[in-house]
Amino acid sequence: MQKFRRSGNVPVMRSALVRYHEIALKRGNRAWFVEHLKKNLSTALRGMGLREIRNASGRLLLNFNHDVPPEELTGRLSRVFGIANFSLVERTDADMSSLGAYVLETLQGQSFDSFRVETRRVDKRFPLTSNDINRELGALVKAHSGARVDLTRPELTVSVEILPSSAFVSLRRVPGPGGLPVGASGRLVSLISGGIDSPVASYRMMQRGCRLIFVHFHSSPFLDRSSQEKSKALVEMLTRYQFVSRLYLVPFGEIQRRIVAAVLRPLRVVIYRRMMLRIASVIAAKERARALVTGESLAQVASQTLPNIAVIEEAARLPVLRPLIGMDKQEIIDQAMSIGTFETSVQPDQDCCQLFVPKHPAVKATLRRAREAEAALDLEELTGLGADHVEIERFHYPEPKDEHGLHVA
Repeated sequence: MQKFRRSGNVPVMRSALVRYHEIALKRGNRAWFVEHLKKNLSTALRGMGLREIRNASGRLLLNFNHDVPPEELTGRLSRVFGIANFSLVERTDADMSSLGAYVLETLQGQSFDSFRVETRRVDKRFPLTSNDINRELGALVKAHSGARVDLTRPELTVSVEILPSSAFVSLRRVPGPGGLPVGASGRLVSLISGGIDSPVASYRMMQRGCRLIFVHFHSSPFLDRSSQEKSKALVEMLTRYQFVSRLYLVPFGEIQRRIVAAVLRPLRVVIYRRMMLRIASVIAAKERARALVTGESLAQVASQTLPNIAVIEEAARLPVLRPLIGMDKQEIIDQAMSIGTFETSVQPDQDCCQLFVPKHPAVKATLRRAREAEAALDLEELTGLGADHVEIERFHYPEPKDEHGLHVA
């Protein structure tokens, strides 16, 4: 029987039980999605001594070679898409005598006035029903702790899962991010501006199982490098969810200057956006991505009116996905705060949206007018000016280390 251990005053664990929901609905393709989830779990837990990932009756059991601090383990698992929830568990034999003794051992040092026992009997061969197990273990906990039973709002929930040949006990079920494992739905190119919206849009597409390559347009040398540094910081945060990222930094200042020289003020923003999609499409082809992602929300700013969105999208060579299109600003801010990107996004910077922007941009652009304006531009040259002069930054999470424990560049 696995024993509960402490390292000094810090509790440690050697197992976790991962549960998935949406993956379980995939029927014939379930095994394929589960394998993606296993692969991502192995990457997310790199360096923590993961020994094995076992299939366990619609769950995944993670066993470690050595003691693992629960806080670090919880932090990493909570960012793996595909996980509905998980528990840091202790394992015991699947019989009531061992289970009762182990529950009491697990509760040592716990202080609580109310509790409940919650059992899932996956192994239907176990002689007692879930309710029977709840009653027996509940009576045992009550006799030893003096706490009252509260089935609706308890201070403590003792979770028990009965699987073939083993039982697992935990005191906390932690919600995961849900969705599908990153990589299961293909590859996308995400245009990331450094503002609040685009990191949230990226997160939502990763949650749907997509792996993202990021593209940031900057106006160096006309503006400073603050927007580039902020985009790097945001991609570093988002890499915690997909483990490996590439960021293309595209010089856009000279392209903007040439558009300003040839295009009347009201249409400039629309033409900027059309050029961005052309350049992003070239990068997507190199990366074998199937679509582009933007952080547009309908009617949030002048360039995001329905007529403008339609005209801008026409320049793309791939589908353009807009996961925020029906969200209002407060909903987007709330999610940015929940995923940890908000504080970075609101830091001041000088991005390309601030350069050469007219006071009154067109809100009802037409494709005819956009094409007439672009007739004065060498679109192929401008596309190459951006796509052929990119800088590429690479990100890893957790950072790979060599045999001496040093970070590998």
